[in-house]
Amino acid sequence: MRAASGGREPSSSSAAVVALRALLIATACGLVFALLNLPDGRAGSAPPGGERGAGAGGGARLSVEQGLIREARRLNTIAEEIDGQSDESAAEEDERISKSPPDTKEKIWMMQDQLIMAKAYLHFASPQGSAHLVRELKSRIKEIERAISHSSGGSHIPGSALQKMKAMEQTLSKAQRTYPRCSQMTSKLRAMAHNSEELVRAHRSESSFLEQVAVRTLPKGHHCLAMRLTTEYFSLDPKERQFPKRDSRQLDGYYHYAIFSDNVLASAVVVNSTIAQSKDPGRIMLHIVTDALNCPAMMMWFLTNPPTPAAVEVESLDDFKWLPGDFSSRFKLKGVRDPRYTSALNHLRFYLPEVFPSLSKVLLLDHDVVIQTDLSELWGIDMKGKVIGAVETCSSGEGYHRLDNLVDFSNPTIVNKFDAKACIFAFGMNIFDLNEWRKQGLTATYHTWFQVGKRQRLWKAGSLPLGQLVFYNQTLPLDRRWHVLGLGHDFSIGRDELENAYVIHYSGKFKPWLEISIPKYRDNWNRHLNYDNAYLQQCNIHG
Repeated sequence: MRAASGGREPSSSSAAVVALRALLIATACGLVFALLNLPDGRAGSAPPGGERGAGAGGGARLSVEQGLIREARRLNTIAEEIDGQSDESAAEEDERISKSPPDTKEKIWMMQDQLIMAKAYLHFASPQGSAHLVRELKSRIKEIERAISHSSGGSHIPGSALQKMKAMEQTLSKAQRTYPRCSQMTSKLRAMAHNSEELVRAHRSESSFLEQVAVRTLPKGHHCLAMRLTTEYFSLDPKERQFPKRDSRQLDGYYHYAIFSDNVLASAVVVNSTIAQSKDPGRIMLHIVTDALNCPAMMMWFLTNPPTPAAVEVESLDDFKWLPGDFSSRFKLKGVRDPRYTSALNHLRFYLPEVFPSLSKVLLLDHDVVIQTDLSELWGIDMKGKVIGAVETCSSGEGYHRLDNLVDFSNPTIVNKFDAKACIFAFGMNIFDLNEWRKQGLTATYHTWFQVGKRQRLWKAGSLPLGQLVFYNQTLPLDRRWHVLGLGHDFSIGRDELENAYVIHYSGKFKPWLEISIPKYRDNWNRHLNYDNAYLQQCNIHG
């Protein structure tokens, strides 16, 4: 776990996590060994050939063994969740195994089970009494680990791997006959397992707290950048604070992109990636709306780093005098501190026709996306009378992508108007038909549902649940390549899916500008920033 300031925690904490992880693995493996040899009459000794499942006793042994191996895996998974640096490699390994045919996956799982058993015996082996067996177990463990590595993601298990599995089975049978039963050790291991679980819970609680701090706290370098840019902005002559092409900013001859953000670097990446992928950047008009506090810094960044040949404008929420007086504070909820859910900028999307009164279409981008292809095609899509074009998130059929996961369907007001199993669409990359929006009067619909939500908590925090209600039956589904989500929480997104995506979205807590971001996705974001920039150098911001 990294601290909120971007640095590592003290070495003692890291050492404690490593030690805990080792203890968990050893405890789980030891529990498998000791419990398998309980003198309870249900599981007899393995036959000389090491075969399992022969007769009723063998069936009971197999059942107990499988259950304990699953427990060992569970404890190991918990340990890996605490040690965040192992998550990526574990996810990649799982991805490779998942691509294997069913028979191959079954064999790989069997080899993983053999590893757990072998490490259990090795943990309790006495080098003085069975040096030969210890060497044999270590050799077999290395062989099986190599076999798993070579077999993952393949179409079949090589014959050599099957031979190593058979050799390991024979070694395990030999080890099982060598070590006696020990009920006292079983009791001790159960106590160790209980203590380890308590430590895991404590560390997970601490880890969750520190993670939330890291998510909500602006890194020191970003704070420095905002301060320097703000200072430089107010040192400019008022005439130097203007962007070119202001008179053409509302014309429909341009491709209009809107970004509502209080993060300078995040906005810079969206702008830079959009320009880099565009076939006709001279027709792009970028509209950035931020809050009053960050407006000078945002202005200064794009004055000194103009997205030529595109045009850009930066506005503050305070420039929109038609907004309700309490707009900047009305979305704060008791018990909800995450800025992703309480930001007024997130709810500004429901006022797009008022923000851009002269436009017929606009593409809204969240500040945690990266553009990977030319987006001009979206302006030519037939919207079929719908207001918003969006990617649906329920293509895989999981229930948590349905409307009843966000909205309380126990309320009659909700039940009578919406389908609980309706698919959720994604915010973050959306094309809007503003003329149709005005025709349907959806801003008034938003106001109605917002007032309902103020009287009674009917949906989860944030703008996404409310958006599902406002744009219900007004959404045109887009090809999912237009918007690949989850880079801020999902470790399992494959390289092919990432490279083929038109827009990638770091939705989730692990934003790419934070040190707690997922390492294998960082380069897709970092490549759109010039870290030789003087401001970034002065504030010690590096990729």
